[in-house]
Order: sequence, then C-alpha cells, then structure tokens
Amino acid sequence: MVLSQSDAGKSLTAAAAKGNTDEVRRILEECRVPADTVNEFGKTALQVMMMGNSNVACLLLEHGANPNITDRRGVSPAHDAARTGFLDTLRVLVEFGASVNMADHTGSLPIHIAVREGYRDVVEFLAPRSNLKHANARGEMPVDLARASSSCTPDVVELLERQLDCKVFPESPPLL
Repeated sequence: MVLSQSDAGKSLTAAAAKGNTDEVRRILEECRVPADTVNEFGKTALQVMMMGNSNVACLLLEHGANPNITDRRGVSPAHDAARTGFLDTLRVLVEFGASVNMADHTGSLPIHIAVREGYRDVVEFLAPRSNLKHANARGEMPVDLARASSSCTPDVVELLERQLDCKVFPESPPLL
C-alpha cells in the first residue's frame, strides 16, 4: 500500500498515539513509512505516542526514530516520559540514545520535571545520568526543586545530594 506523505504521517502518529503496536509495525514495515514522518501538525510518532507503551517506543526507535527530536519548545520524548512518570518508556528512550541532558525552553532537564512531578523512581533512574548542577531558567538545580517541593520526600533530596557529592559532571575538566 502506498500512502501520500501527509497520509503516512497522519496514520503513523494516530496509531502511535493510540498505542496500537500492530498498526505501527504494519505502517512501518508494509507501507515502508519512515519512523520520523511528521503529521499535519509537524509531530512525529515518537512525539505523540502513548507514553505508557514502551513497545511502541521500542518499535519506532528500532526503525530509526530520532530519540532526541524536540518540538518548538525544546521538549523531547524524554521530557514527556519524565513528566508522565513512565519509567519503562524512559529506559527504552535512553537505551536508544536519548539524551537526558537536553534542556527545554524553560532550561529544564527531564530530571527537573520528574522532581517537580514527584516521580521518585524516575528521579532515581535519571540522577546518575543527569547533570545535577544544571540550573533551569529560574536558577534552580534539581535538588533545589526537591527541597522546595511538597511532593518530594526527604529521601529524594538525600538521593540527589548524594549524587551531587560523588558525581563527576561532563562539564568538569578531566583530572590529570
């Protein structure tokens, strides 16, 4: 089946948004639609997929979807997974090369969002992978958000403080 570019993007993103793994697979493989084909709103399937369906994420990524695609506000699928608390999807994204150190338009990394939303398991996963010294546009590091948040327990603050104390950050000069 041959689909026009517009129909292909619309069909693929609709199937991904519904979490319909079989239909996503059919469109990618039988219709040979590239995984990063955009819909009429300029969004790819990875950007609109049902976040709780890590199988759809894996399928799209296996077919070449860009794990670091961002919208006009700098929001990536990793930001979305952190915002919604879907750790399994976030793990798949990271496994396929998604950066957890890309800031959105507010300067927030996915860990800032996970802290703000109170997803302890997501924070725990992101902490060793994230630049915890990165401040958002308001000058807040993830630990600052955790200290100020009513949704974060003291153990989350402690976890972030421990990571800050023992972590070597990418922007640090190498030790000779």
